[in-house]
This record gives sequence, structure tokens and C-alpha cells, in this order.
Amino acid sequence: MIVFPHAKINLGLKVVGRRNDGFHDISSILFPIGLADALEIVPATDANTVFTASGLPVAAEAEDNLCMRAYRLMQKKYDLPPVLIHLHKEIPSGAGLGGGSSDAAFTLKLLNRLFETGAGVPELHAMAAQLGSDCPFFIGKEPALATGRGEVLTPVNRMLKNYFLLLVKPGVEVSTAAAYGMVSCSGSGLPDPFALPGDIREWQNLLVNDFEKPIFQAFPVIGQIKRKLTEMGAAFASMSGSGSSVFGLFEQAPVYKPGDFEGMFVWSERL
Repeated sequence: MIVFPHAKINLGLKVVGRRNDGFHDISSILFPIGLADALEIVPATDANTVFTASGLPVAAEAEDNLCMRAYRLMQKKYDLPPVLIHLHKEIPSGAGLGGGSSDAAFTLKLLNRLFETGAGVPELHAMAAQLGSDCPFFIGKEPALATGRGEVLTPVNRMLKNYFLLLVKPGVEVSTAAAYGMVSCSGSGLPDPFALPGDIREWQNLLVNDFEKPIFQAFPVIGQIKRKLTEMGAAFASMSGSGSSVFGLFEQAPVYKPGDFEGMFVWSERL
């Protein structure tokens, strides 16, 4: 059985404050995009569970990969048999796109279907929250306002229908842990997403990413990409998550020269 764990972008990301459990309270609108990995899980023919990967490099050792951690969580709860897991990576790591979190959430959902465990959405959501703050978002399919440490989700309307997305990731990765070490807490969240102006050009000063200032200072190329997307006519441009990818939203299909983002990962789609 094969599924396609998709990436996300952040429309604004406010780091509200540090929590007693060591995490941070955040406020961000998470929006699903079409860029996706491919994940296959089948029952094993022997007693060994095996994880393999292809495509873009996967940094973690097999047992530490989020897919394996998701399997172990389900295995312990539902006494699952051994499986073969293969992950083909297309979503870059260290990009603020939630690729690993999506892989973990889709592993939970796929195992639930494959072995008919009967776990409902609230249970899958709770298990996903044990694996990572972004993971619960990928249990569902719709844009959502994420609060708490990212696991409290409020659905929002699909506000970007028919806009064109251009996503660019330079050849640097940003560690989430390192990024949180650089950012200052703002003490406040994003505006009410249901009260945002209809013209997304007005969002630029409303949906702010608190990570941009320190990350742009540490990695100037990331800030340069945002400026380039704005110069190209993006109605809204932002870094996604804690970086390093940057996206622009366009009313018309963006036109750029091959050399504009030479050596960088580029993804485009109509939302």
C-alpha cells in the first residue's frame, strides 16, 4: 500500500512564549501543498521490520527515522506484525516544510488502514502529537491555525485557491532546534485568520514569521530569495517555518530565468 505524504507552508509564524515543558507556544497558519514524498508499507515475510529509503538523503539512522518511530508507537499499542517500510524522499529536509512530520503522520494513517486497527482521528491525532509538534496537522487534509506547541488545530477556509506557488530552497539546511535558539518570543499570536483582508498583498505585514530576522542574519541567501520573489511580483512572500525554504504567492504564473535560482531546489504549483 502506497501513500504520498505532502509538505506544508506556514502563513506567518509567531513564537508566543516558552512553555514549562521546554517547548514554545506558537501561532501559525499551516497550508498543505502538493510537494510530496512516497511511502510504501507492506507486511514482512519474516520476523524483521525493515526501513529503506531512496531519493533525497535521509539523515537519521533507520530506527530513529520518524516513520519507524511511528511504527513502533502503533506496534506497541496494537501488537502489529513486522512490516517493510520504504520511503522515497522528495521533500527537502531542514526546509521548514514538515516533510518528516508528514511522513510520520502518514505512517500512522497507513498502518491504521493496512491492519484495520480502528483508531479514529482523535486517537491518531494524539499519537501524532507524541512524535512531533507539526505531526497532528498531517492527520487531516485542510489548512489550519496551529496554536499551543502546534498540535491545537482550528480549520480555516482554503484561502489561496487558484494562486500560484513558487517555492525555493537554497543549499543550506536550518536546524529547528538551532532556529528556536535564535528567535525571540513575541508574546502575541497571529491575527484572526477569518478576519484577514481579501487582498493577500495586505497580509505581508500581518502574517509575520518571527524566525525571518535571525535566520536572514545567519543565512543571508535566504533573505535574498525572499527579496527576489517580491521583485518578481509575488503578492505575498515568506520563509516557511524556521527555514530554509522561501515561497512566493502569485496571481499569475511566475516567470523566472533558469539562472535566477541556480543550484537551488525549486517547486511550483497552482494551489
